Parts: sequence; structure tokens; C-alpha cells
Amino acid sequence: MKLSVDALLFDNDGTLVSSMDSVHRCWSRWAEEYGVTEAFAEVELHGRPAADIVADLLPVERVPEALARIEELETQDVSGVVLLPGTRALLDSLPADRWAVVTSATRKLAEARLAAVGIRPKHLITADEITRGKPDPEPFLLAAQHLGVDPARCAVFEDAPAGLAAGRAAGATTVALTTTAPAEELVADVIVPDLSAVSAQATADGVEITTAG
Repeated sequence: MKLSVDALLFDNDGTLVSSMDSVHRCWSRWAEEYGVTEAFAEVELHGRPAADIVADLLPVERVPEALARIEELETQDVSGVVLLPGTRALLDSLPADRWAVVTSATRKLAEARLAAVGIRPKHLITADEITRGKPDPEPFLLAAQHLGVDPARCAVFEDAPAGLAAGRAAGATTVALTTTAPAEELVADVIVPDLSAVSAQATADGVEITTAG
């Protein structure tokens, strides 16, 4: 399939990189420290801001301290963060002003994970810049604004249902990756195994994307 867009908006964890080993280590330790291991087992973790996860598990007065602790744990542990297939080739084919990373992580954590694999995006939207996280469209709308493009002329690349819902709500074309969830759990315009199935060519008017799934 071919898509003509003005910009590409990428989720980070599960889309560009895999940090699942670190995520599970850090959040499991955090849950033990805060005595919420049983409740934590029932919480949806992937693709959501840490602030939302912590708010689901702890009283409001404990949230600020608990948020600082999980960020400390995750920022200090980027061991095992790896590029997912196709990431490097695709990003290297794109002009810096034609793509952005849009993540539910904080800026400090996102920069630590991206630096661990040698990715330094010119445009990075994190949990620190928004008031409503995915599945709300705000993160992708803000990314489009930073790039100076119409959200409807963007392609959103996501592996999580919440992120895909945010992309749809923003009016973007959605491309789902089955790196984390099976295809039957993902609602998107295009579904591919990972970014190795995606190529891009910059044009005078934007970017032409070719997918093979």
C-alpha cells in the first residue's frame, strides 16, 4: 500500500524501540515498594502515561512521590533497550522535519531510552508537554503543530490500542505494528509486523510511504 503524507509520527516503546525488559523490572520493583503488587497485575501498562497508571493504584496524595520514584527507576535502567526491526533504516530515510516521536514517557525517560540506541529526534513530544495522554488525541495534535502540518496529513505509527485510538481521534492515517499486541486487537488503516515492512521516500510535497504487511 502507498500513502502520501506530510509527516510521520512515531510512538517510541514498542514501535521504534523495545524497552519491555526494563519496564517490567522497574514497575515490578515499584509495585513491591508501594505494596500494590496485586492491584498492579490488573492494570493496563503499555502505551499509557505513568501518571495515569500511578493514579489508578495510589491515593492522590502519594502520586507525586510515586511518580518521581518510577521515573528514577526507569531512567537509571535502560539496559536491554534495543531498536526494533526497520527503525534505523526508516528514520535515516526521512528529513528531520518530517517526523516526530510522540511518547507517553516523560522527556527525561524518553531521551534516556532513545539515547541508549542512538536516536536523537529533532521533534519529541512527551508526557511533560501535554495535559491529556493517549487515547486522547492531544499528543499527536501537538506533534503536528510542532511540525507545522495538518494532523489529517500525518501517518501515526503505533503498537498499542490506546495510541491507535489517539491517532484516529487526531484524524491521522494509522499504521499498527504487531510488535506488542496481535493484529485482531488493533484497529488501524494499515497493519504491519514492524517497521521493516515500511519504506519512505521524501518528495517535494511530503513523504511517500510504502507498506508491505
